[in-house]
Amino acid sequence: MRLLFIILALLTVIIQYPLWWGKGGWLRVQELQRKIVAQQETNDALQARNNALQAEVLDLKSGKAAIEERARAELGMIKDDGEIFVQLLKPNEQEPQVRPPKTPKKRN
Repeated sequence: MRLLFIILALLTVIIQYPLWWGKGGWLRVQELQRKIVAQQETNDALQARNNALQAEVLDLKSGKAAIEERARAELGMIKDDGEIFVQLLKPNEQEPQVRPPKTPKKRN
């Protein structure tokens, strides 16, 4: 009877091994589920970025206002009608390079 109990216990352990530590075992499934959650978070962040870029592309295609706004913000451009451009810098932010305005060449 004792031998039968030992054999059954040993067989139970042998059968359980693939369930817990095998290729498709419980621990592997848990690891893959954690990876899926992390990848889903990355995908959501990238999808939000793509949506923002798509909206910006549509804005730039639809009219001059978005192009003008971008030129002002990123390049510091101003209109010719005496407009003044003011840019507030964050502490310790480097001052942007300013290009002098182009002057028309005089013809003789």
